[in-house]
Amino acid sequence: MAQITAKELSAISDLLSAEENLIAKYKCYAAEATDSVLKTQYEQIAQRHQRHFDEMYANLK
Repeated sequence: MAQITAKELSAISDLLSAEENLIAKYKCYAAEATDSVLKTQYEQIAQRHQRHFDEMYANLK
């Protein structure tokens, strides 16, 4: 496997941080939602971003 540059590693780190922020944001929205449809949508969005994070992280191994 080819080594990644410091700039690429920094970009990947930024992407992982952005995904973590989105996960936290949508989990918070889901916790605060009183409408069950919105709550479900927020939970699904949080799960989608969690999958994005997990897939990116797994590719670093």
